[in-house]
Formats: sequence, C-alpha cells, structure tokens
Amino acid sequence: MKKIPYSIVDVFSQGPYTGNQLAVFKEAEDVSADEMQQIAKEINFSETTFILSNTETTDGYSVRIFTPNEEIPFAGHPTLGTAFVINKEMVKEPADSILLQYKSGQIPVTFDHKKEIVWMKQNEPSFGKIIDADQITDILNIDPAYIDERFPIQEVSTGLPVIIVPVTSLHAIKNIHVNLEKYYQLIEQTEAKAILAFSPETYNAENHLNVRDFAPYYGIPEDAATGSSNGCLAAYLVQYRYFGNEEIDIRVEQGYEIKRPSLLFLKAEKEREKINVQVGGQVVSIAKGEWFLNKRENDGL
Repeated sequence: MKKIPYSIVDVFSQGPYTGNQLAVFKEAEDVSADEMQQIAKEINFSETTFILSNTETTDGYSVRIFTPNEEIPFAGHPTLGTAFVINKEMVKEPADSILLQYKSGQIPVTFDHKKEIVWMKQNEPSFGKIIDADQITDILNIDPAYIDERFPIQEVSTGLPVIIVPVTSLHAIKNIHVNLEKYYQLIEQTEAKAILAFSPETYNAENHLNVRDFAPYYGIPEDAATGSSNGCLAAYLVQYRYFGNEEIDIRVEQGYEIKRPSLLFLKAEKEREKINVQVGGQVVSIAKGEWFLNKRENDGL
C-alpha cells in the first residue's frame, strides 16, 4: 500500500488554530487527479495542495490545488502555505524566494524571515462585469442602504475571479446570510463564483478592513482567509482610490464570524496602467503525517 507524506499548516494565522487550514501533500507526482479530489474531499479544508516536483525546476515547483468540490487554477492561502512547507521541509537551506507553478501561471513567493511573513506576488488584475446592487443585497440579505454606492460591485481577477462588494458597516457584514438559491442563479451569469464583502469598520482598531468571503460553489460556505480574493480586493482598492490614492499597505481581518480569526497584509500600487499586488501573512505548522492511498475496486482509479 502506497503512502505519501503530508503537513497541515494554518495560513494568515495569528497563532495556532487561527487563520485558514491547509493540507500540503509532498511526493504527489504519481497521485491521479481523481485521487487528489477524493483526498481533498476527505480532508474537507477549503483547499488542499499537491506538490508534484521534489526539486525546483526552471518553472518552479509544480503544484495543484483542490477544493472539496473541484480543482482550481490558483488560490492565495494554498500558495503561502505550500511555499512555507517547501522552505521548511523540502530544501536543504531556507530560501529567500520560491517560485510555484500553477495552471494559472507562475507565482513568486518571498520570505521576510525577520517578521516571519510570507509574501506572494499575484498576477496583474483584470476588471470584469459590474453587477447590480439589488442582486447582491438579495443574495447577502442586507439592506441596500449598506452598500457603498461610491464604488462598483464588480468581478475582479488575479487568477481566480471574485465579486467585490463594498459595504459601509461592520454591522451589515456581521449579519450577512447567503441566499443559496439566488447565489446560484447569479453565478450562472458570472465568471466569478465567490463573493467578497468588505467594510472599513473592523473588530480591531489596528486593522483597516474587515472581510467575509463566500464560495459555496467550491464547497466553501465561508472562507476563513482568502489570499486570492484579497489580492483582487487590493487591486480594486487601488483602481478606485478607495483610500484616496493609488498605493496601499494595509491590514485586513477575516474569519471572525466563523471563529477562525485571520490577518492578511495587502500591498498594491498602480504604475501607469499596471497594478502590482502582493498579499502576505504568517504561517504556523500544526501537524505532519502519512496518507495511505487506498484504491477501491471499480472506482476507475
């Protein structure tokens, strides 16, 4: 019976058992896509990653990401957590930077060893469809008066698209309850399958924004910390000068409503027409183990 090693880490953590959980499988080059999907479903974290190369090639370390429901081309907290595991467990000497290769392309990751923050540079953002506020307030079950009408509700992508929703108060954020029927009706018409709502009111005064991210389509009713969506948010904040300028360096809190408090660091700047986005956070090791690949008869594996 074959077995492969795995590690569990908490990403965008404020200490053990905070942030977003991630399972990282090493030596996974011979694991089939069907097996990867079954493992991700069994673990049932928001994402699980599989490292396909034991050494870094010119294209970086090849990695695949699975939610409980399907494979996705890119995600944020899996990028930081996977790079952390590679740097702690797979290289002979800790590196200052690592390159990960996804279906969406290459993602550079850097390590601030002094502050213990892992940073990723995300792909250049694209700005898509603008969505009617009434549709979103019906889905989120919030009063339309809580939508910040100075800014659009819009699809944004740095590799995995999300619908960005500007909300005016923490009260409204805390009281969001997703109407699944209306949510699935909306995403039939959009490239983005996740919704990120954000507010300038926060639980902790030192943070700049509070965020909630919902992605039932991927098997994630609510995410504890979403690096990809927050990268899209960073681009959005710069594009529309949310803080009054075209450069940000901010702290974002997420996950409080589901008892997984998380902290993300967002940096972005607009140079001419190009927006550069970086998302960072701390990663904490939780557990290591071995996974037995139990193939069932007649399951096609």
